[in-house]
Amino acid sequence: MSEKSHLRKALLAARKALTPEERAWRDAAIGERLLAWLETNPVSSIGAYWPVHGEPDLTPIYPQIVARGMRLALPVVVRRHAPLVFYAWQPGDALAVDAHGVMAPFARGQIIHPELLLIPCIGFNAGRYRLGYGGGYYDRTLAAERPPRTVGIAYAMGEAGFGADGHDVPMDYVITETM
Repeated sequence: MSEKSHLRKALLAARKALTPEERAWRDAAIGERLLAWLETNPVSSIGAYWPVHGEPDLTPIYPQIVARGMRLALPVVVRRHAPLVFYAWQPGDALAVDAHGVMAPFARGQIIHPELLLIPCIGFNAGRYRLGYGGGYYDRTLAAERPPRTVGIAYAMGEAGFGADGHDVPMDYVITETM
């Protein structure tokens, strides 16, 4: 097992060990920090995510984001080894579990090319490189000719020392419950 695989496993276990109370205050703090960041870094569209595997849950602030005039889109894996495709979605729209076990828009209507991606992270390092699940979907999405701005969303305990691979793209910013 590689160094990143061991680190991924350890960070997922630590995240899973959070109590519901710890998770709730951390998620709320991350949401507040993101809303404050959006005040000074406005965008018209955001590629959001629906949390899985104990990722920080931002769904409670999605209605506030929409109320501020920003469009949301959720990612869909349309093909293995391809970039993600983001479909327009707003709170209240139907969701369905996709082939990867992730909630995605039920109605695959308008494709959005978001100005900003919120990228869930298992871990991240000082260079703002992300440790994800290893599928490479966000890496391929960010390899586009004109990639969107990126904000990694993570718990502070996910900050770790690891090296970046040649295909990795650093995120523009990272938001945690403490930074």
